[in-house]
Amino acid sequence: SPHFDDVALSCGGLVSEKCRAGEQVTIWTICAGDIPPGPLSSFAQTLHSRWQTGREAVQQRRMEDIASCNILGARYRHFSVPDCIYRYVEIETLTGGLTITERQHLYSEETFLGPIHPAEAQLIEQLVGTLQREITDRVQVISPLAIGGHVDHRLVRSVAEKLGGELLYYADYPYCLKEKQELERLEQAGWNKLIEKLSEESLQFWQRGIAAHASQISTF
Repeated sequence: SPHFDDVALSCGGLVSEKCRAGEQVTIWTICAGDIPPGPLSSFAQTLHSRWQTGREAVQQRRMEDIASCNILGARYRHFSVPDCIYRYVEIETLTGGLTITERQHLYSEETFLGPIHPAEAQLIEQLVGTLQREITDRVQVISPLAIGGHVDHRLVRSVAEKLGGELLYYADYPYCLKEKQELERLEQAGWNKLIEKLSEESLQFWQRGIAAHASQISTF
């Protein structure tokens, strides 16, 4: 999962169905790291205002995710990569004989639905190395499709595809509602669409799992 709520929103019913059938499901949230010290980007400040929160936003969202996973029956793991709205690089410039270090945020409201910043190539390789050491042949990995182009979804898909082995994908909500033509193009290109039947109980757990992410409801 790129963010705390993506799996619950996109395929929480499937998670509940598998867990209730006795399978072990673990949701690995990649962009779950703490907010770095220092000034926030205007993009992050805008989102915090919408969520009615501050620098405690990540801790709040972690607690929501734990509650959601407990409802769905899944285990959870939170990785230390910050959300794209918090990630930055430091640029050093020499001015008048002085070295000035300036923080440059990697993504803005105009660019977060776009390509991964070149500065994050090393981050991808680090994540690939970590996951390769921990994922066994007995594990079925399910990755976001990155429909809609959110950079964190692109990052997670890129990591998943470098792991090797069979890979399944889920359609990212809410982007899949707006990008139905993209799903149709994938099918026309030969991708296989898998349909999973859900019980009424799993549907209800799905709804409750989404509702646990209370700070994000206003966004959707």
